[in-house]
Amino acid sequence: MEDGEETSAEVQAVCSDVPRTPNKELKKLLFFKVYKRRWFVLLVLCLLNCSNATIWLTFAPVADQSAQYMKVSLEQINWLSLVFMVVAIPFSLGTTWMLDTVGLRVTMILGAWLNMFGALLRFLGTPPEEQFHYRYYFAMLGQLLGAFAQPLVIFTPTKLAALWFPEHQRATANMIASMSNPLGILLANIISPMVAGESKQIPDLLLAYAIPACIICFLATVGIRSSTPPTPPSASAESSSSEPFIHGIKLLLKNKAYLLLLLCIGSGMAVFTCFSTLLEQILCVQGYTNEFAGICGALFIGFGIVGAGALGLYVDKTKNFIEATKINMSFTALSCIAFSVVSLMPQQKATVAAVCSLFGFFGFSIYPVAMELSVECSYPVGEATSAGLIFISGQVQSALYIIFLQALTKRLAEVPLSTCGDAVLSWRVPMPVMAGLCSFCSCIFVIFFHTRYRRLEAEEQAMYGGKECDVQTTDGHAPSEET
Repeated sequence: MEDGEETSAEVQAVCSDVPRTPNKELKKLLFFKVYKRRWFVLLVLCLLNCSNATIWLTFAPVADQSAQYMKVSLEQINWLSLVFMVVAIPFSLGTTWMLDTVGLRVTMILGAWLNMFGALLRFLGTPPEEQFHYRYYFAMLGQLLGAFAQPLVIFTPTKLAALWFPEHQRATANMIASMSNPLGILLANIISPMVAGESKQIPDLLLAYAIPACIICFLATVGIRSSTPPTPPSASAESSSSEPFIHGIKLLLKNKAYLLLLLCIGSGMAVFTCFSTLLEQILCVQGYTNEFAGICGALFIGFGIVGAGALGLYVDKTKNFIEATKINMSFTALSCIAFSVVSLMPQQKATVAAVCSLFGFFGFSIYPVAMELSVECSYPVGEATSAGLIFISGQVQSALYIIFLQALTKRLAEVPLSTCGDAVLSWRVPMPVMAGLCSFCSCIFVIFFHTRYRRLEAEEQAMYGGKECDVQTTDGHAPSEET
């Protein structure tokens, strides 16, 4: 425990009905430690999450070039992204069980190896030789391995924050880990068009994504030594995953507030997945280039990360999870409506870029706060289970939304402004439909969602027995932020 930092050393609860000498259980709860190694575990998770996201959306920003190189249709290229959602749905429950029972370390290392093998298979299985006709199938197999890794990686932030970080850093740690996924999407939107401007450069692109995956796998395998720190950082960390998995699922299905969160946040995730996957195909109809679509995707995620950072710090200080989520969901719906209008207009680069920035700023910041809110409203159910089911909801709705929106498109014969290549689709109907779905779920959440902060209440009760107390150090002063 040489790297331990006491988080509440020499802290005593001063209260009229609390004895001067705390009982053993209370004394135990008053002394928690955090460890410097938590930042390394967080770093590895961020890198892994980022790498998996780049593998997920490798082909979306260069859909036309990928289709030409693999000699398949655009619809088949879309399935290289869509397969992540399809695969994650049946395997997500197993992942939540792994996190809450087998542990964080095994789950992260398994995800790192699957991610690496998927990246290597995509590169090795798509050689530039013209006579090789199985490129698409090897790319799909690599995507499948990456899809198996995704739930192992993306469910982990809430669990890691609960096990390794103190109460005043949980939302920030969750935000950092969660936002590494959109950071990977951002990198994919920048790197893919930059490296693969022509179809013959697709192998170079796949190599560029395979090398980091190998390095991250090495760091995870060698560097992560345990699932939990020697000493818990908070009272709730001691009872993490206290509910059996099946019983936890039953409790969630009876929790009305959680079910509402499950539906509405899942819908928001689906809208964002549609945006990230279909952005290039939507904008090219009006004459916007792949490079501009990549810039819009970068602005969307870049501003999202800024918004998530600001909101994460805010809720760590105030604990206003519900208010922050409702306000941001309202602005996200308005931004989605604006995008559905301006994306159908030609020669409006500045307006499209501005709307994409606002859409990301308000929308992406919701995700990490919503994950913390899912734990608060469902405690003592395991963090991986409560956050994992929301992810499953998002994946199910994402697959349905993409299939539904694509079904609403119409093939256009002649479009003078188009930069889409051979297949040009009209998005005049799907865009308003997407905005309507986003607005409907936002309204439902804002009007009907209410809950108690069960985890915070449990921690307060564990520390002070449910009584109002003044927390002071032994020298009579209030504890500092660091303690």
